[in-house]
Amino acid sequence: MDRFDAMRIFVSVAERASFTLAADNLGLSKAAISGGVRYLENMVGVRLFHRTTRSVQLTQDGTALFERCTVLLADLEELETSFQHEDKPLTGRLRVDMPATAARDFIIPRLPEFLAAHPGLQLELSSTDRRVDVIGEGFDGVLRIGNLRDSNLVARRLGHFKLLNCASPAYVKRFGMPKKLADLSKHQLIHYTLLLGAKPEGFEYCESGVCKTFNMPGVLTVNNATAYEAACLAGVGIIQVPALCALAHIKAGRMVELLPKFRAEPMPVNFVYANRKHLSKRVQVFMSWLIAVLAPHLSQENLPRTS
Repeated sequence: MDRFDAMRIFVSVAERASFTLAADNLGLSKAAISGGVRYLENMVGVRLFHRTTRSVQLTQDGTALFERCTVLLADLEELETSFQHEDKPLTGRLRVDMPATAARDFIIPRLPEFLAAHPGLQLELSSTDRRVDVIGEGFDGVLRIGNLRDSNLVARRLGHFKLLNCASPAYVKRFGMPKKLADLSKHQLIHYTLLLGAKPEGFEYCESGVCKTFNMPGVLTVNNATAYEAACLAGVGIIQVPALCALAHIKAGRMVELLPKFRAEPMPVNFVYANRKHLSKRVQVFMSWLIAVLAPHLSQENLPRTS
């Protein structure tokens, strides 16, 4: 068996935590999958999986090898596709991640056109608010909204989303419409944080080109954008949300904008990927399509300074 074929089998089993699912994915028999893993274990001299009748889990050595194999196979695929003619159909797997609301409202509704243009691609779309490990989890690219922290990744800035301060009409009827910042001390902010237990930020706003924070009360903290939006619609409190996510609700009368002169700093939007010299054509094509889909919703204005 070719060592690269064995690596592909190993990566497929690790990603799906199943020999059976890996066999279905690769179109091979379960015996061939087991043989590929055994071949690789013999080649590297370590056990790669803990196997029981109910589960398949990577060993510590298997986890380390998985990270190396993912990068190596990606580099091999880049090499194989770098000399393809421009008109040759794209094939292979493309794994991307993006926030759930962006996937639901903007990307997935347009996916049929992308998949129809590239029927040879197998797209794996992760949609979560958590910060995925781009390299460790084998992602080809990730759409990130907000400030970046991964210095080992390449980032393509797409623009940024303007933020609006919003609440439901029922909330405004109950608590009143705030006219100035000081009024917020009598209002409720719905806090958003990826890690529950972490100290949430207060009400963020920009004044004279400088971004600041106003501490205000709030009885609810959520850790995903879907719950954040739903809590606002239910009248729990005020949220600070990208305009593209709020405009439909405002137009339908489900939300109202508050304090338009005190909006938060716009959120940067980037497409990030592993730091490699040559980006595969699959990723290049998807990134170009993604830019075209999001372009009408993005602002290119200069960001304010943060105090």
